Amino acid sequence: MNVVAYSRAALGALMLSIASLAPGAAHATDILVAQVAALSGPLAPTGGYLRAGAQLHFDAINAGGGIHGAKLRLISKDDGYKADETVRLARATLKEEQPLAFFGFVGTGNIEAIVKAKVLEEAGIPLITVRTGASTVAGKIHPLLFLTRASYAEEVEKITQLYASTGYQRFAVFYQNDAFGLDVLTSAERAIQKAGGTLVAKGAYEKNTTKVEAAVKAIAAGDPQAVIMISNTAASAEFLKQSRAVGNIAQYVTLSVTDAGQVVKLIGAENAQGLALTQVVPDPNARAVPLIKEIQDNFQKFPPKDAIVNHTFVEGYLGAKLLTEALRRAGPNPTRKKLRDALETIRDYDVGGLHVGFSPTSHNASHFVDITILNREGKLLR
Repeated sequence: MNVVAYSRAALGALMLSIASLAPGAAHATDILVAQVAALSGPLAPTGGYLRAGAQLHFDAINAGGGIHGAKLRLISKDDGYKADETVRLARATLKEEQPLAFFGFVGTGNIEAIVKAKVLEEAGIPLITVRTGASTVAGKIHPLLFLTRASYAEEVEKITQLYASTGYQRFAVFYQNDAFGLDVLTSAERAIQKAGGTLVAKGAYEKNTTKVEAAVKAIAAGDPQAVIMISNTAASAEFLKQSRAVGNIAQYVTLSVTDAGQVVKLIGAENAQGLALTQVVPDPNARAVPLIKEIQDNFQKFPPKDAIVNHTFVEGYLGAKLLTEALRRAGPNPTRKKLRDALETIRDYDVGGLHVGFSPTSHNASHFVDITILNREGKLLR
């Protein structure tokens, strides 16, 4: 080797060495997955538990050698549940970190903003597992957006069918006054009518608040038998507490976006008793379900900090499991396009007692909906 060639080789080796020491530098074989979601504010538990569930699965995969020898790395950015921040942070993350995939975004308006701003198309990056089931998202096929939960329309239809079949006819709806709440309100109105019920009252609250007083009053005046709550955890808890205080003895049932454990923590088991909640993943305590046994076993091996296995945790784990299956199918050195195409090949895939999948004509992997209820000890029963 001549002197010039040798010096060039030495310089290249030196530059690689310096790059490996740079702050935040990743191993060349890392597969980087990025989350932009609420990690502060009222929805902090949602974004946090989605992340914790996904991280547990990635930890287990990495302990087994990774995917085709590559290790998975998850980074998260806090958008505070603000749609403009979701767009800004997603673009900044794409530029600064260059992830292979997005994962675990939270909020109907936030996802709509990402789609409207064409963030996914501009980068050709797939987004897997989002915390929304609104018809504006779930009712359409976006080439780069992959949902891993049932739609809100499926949740409210399950609610109205169940309660109408047991004699409930007078329904009310409590909803968040934004894209999420208004979308599901329309689905609820349609489902109530289809079930032969009557909508006797409705009341709203503003996003990122717990100002529910006006809604409590309006709904109590309608004297409903059942109240469908299209609301996030903090607002659900406050609405339930205030409704109990004014003597409204209706049956309250909320969508899966409300976390039962957090409701009990916020208002106590006595106030929370009897609240019914839809769920889009199996019971986190049902070890007879192979997926749940796998999660619980991995939780013992790789215990997350400050986390428990709740429904949102399971949702994050399930989404991550679909992502890693797609990465296996995409082969070594995956690209965003290879990953996107691999996701569409996952058909009728058994993740452990639950069959899910995508196709070119459906990006909604799961249609599972269950209904649970809180008992007097604040524990969920099926």
